[in-house]
Amino acid sequence: MSIAPVLIDGHWQPSAGKESFQSMNPATGAALDERFPVSTWADCELVLSAAAKAAAALRALGPEPIAAFLEDYANRIDAAAAELTAIANIETALPVEPRLAKAELPRTSNQLRQAAAAVRSGSWAMPTIDTKLNIRSCFEPLGPVCVFGPNNFPFAFNSVSGGDFAAAIAAGNPVIGKANTSHPATTRKLAELALEAIQATGLPPATLQLIYRLSHEDGAKLVSDSRVGATGYTGSRHAGLALKAAADQAGKPIYLELSSVNPVVILPGALSERGAELVDEFVGSALMGTGQFCTNPGLVLLMAGSATDAFIHGVSEKYKTAAAGTLLSSGVRNSLTKAIETLTKAGAKLQAGGTPIEGRCSVSNTLLTASASQFLSDPHVFQTEAFGNATLMVVANTQGETVQVLQALEGNLTGCIYSAKSGADDATYYKIAPELACKVGRMLNDKMPTGVAVSSAMNHGGPYPATGHPGFTAVGIPASLIRFGKLTCYDNVRESRLPKLLRDASPSPETWRLIDGQWQK
Repeated sequence: MSIAPVLIDGHWQPSAGKESFQSMNPATGAALDERFPVSTWADCELVLSAAAKAAAALRALGPEPIAAFLEDYANRIDAAAAELTAIANIETALPVEPRLAKAELPRTSNQLRQAAAAVRSGSWAMPTIDTKLNIRSCFEPLGPVCVFGPNNFPFAFNSVSGGDFAAAIAAGNPVIGKANTSHPATTRKLAELALEAIQATGLPPATLQLIYRLSHEDGAKLVSDSRVGATGYTGSRHAGLALKAAADQAGKPIYLELSSVNPVVILPGALSERGAELVDEFVGSALMGTGQFCTNPGLVLLMAGSATDAFIHGVSEKYKTAAAGTLLSSGVRNSLTKAIETLTKAGAKLQAGGTPIEGRCSVSNTLLTASASQFLSDPHVFQTEAFGNATLMVVANTQGETVQVLQALEGNLTGCIYSAKSGADDATYYKIAPELACKVGRMLNDKMPTGVAVSSAMNHGGPYPATGHPGFTAVGIPASLIRFGKLTCYDNVRESRLPKLLRDASPSPETWRLIDGQWQK
């Protein structure tokens, strides 16, 4: 059986690695026919050398060809939607309709177009001018960016089409994509489209390169190489922290999205007003995509009472009757089963599910409960991320216990509070909201966290271990571009030698610049 080629400097060529792997169809459990290579350092050396040359060429090109590439690539993705969604469905078992075709793929091309608009504006670079002292500064390309994509979003977070990719390219950097091994064929098809767009718009051939898998040692060596500007990683905490250790030791930026239980606090007044409605809303969010969202509401905090008992019972019954979806891989199933075992051993009580389904890549919809005192006895264990269709509900006896649980939380991507529309919960809300807000990147009210809009105001980030740094977002253009920029100051540099963004004449009517303390176009 032949082994798929890797993409190096504009050419599809055999990998230097001799080992290979196959992806799996989660719906059937069968390995797919095609084999993909495990690259060795010889492949890495080639992509790094080509990326370094491409970085210099991109800096010389300016913004318009980069914007044109992003738009051309978005158009090609839309045109190939049927083929892309069919491949992704086979590799991930995510439904073509509506998930892949109506939601994720349009989101992917949309964020590429938003990135193109940010390139043309240039405002993401935060051009700042002090005319009196003739000091000027802006963000500029950092250098080649490595992107490691996750298993749960084959388009929108893919290493060769997703948010990190779009941000890195828009900031003027070439990308070295490391495919997720759950969907290598999807990633290859995207890379083929990207290469066509690169050729059509005249970008350097190595603007995008693709490898599929590396050893742990070579992955650590890659992110710490002197030619790498930064790395974007979305995936497991264990693997992400190993890469972070290597990058940190070399002084290389790495932006991680790791794990999050996304606490949802539902106050008594909200349950009294609309308990049945909240059961439906919660179950819809928690079981969406078989719970395989980084923003899945995995931890629910409640206050003891009859309305809470009814809510837990309602969710339990719906978990029992709802069909368990297919998980992304056997690895996800095994990790989910292990997390449920960890929580039950710690004292959480099973209300529904908790077991793998024989013959399928599935686990029964799982609901666990624990008291606040149990949670506080070992907060770290009770915050074990059960990635998939599993939820832990924690019941507090008092407002004070609720505050203590919130204070014991690790960092999360999101946090939400549901309260009474009548204002009956307001006193409690203002007591607990500050505690929750400091532990999350996005604070929600009366809304489940699973949707992450591609908005310039969005923050898809948060304190550790949600991410590796609380000050940056992986979603939200133009803010996401700053991760892949270097702040450069020009002190008394002649006008003709300055970047166009910093010259006295405005480079574009769209560009906002901070000139002598005033924002101006």
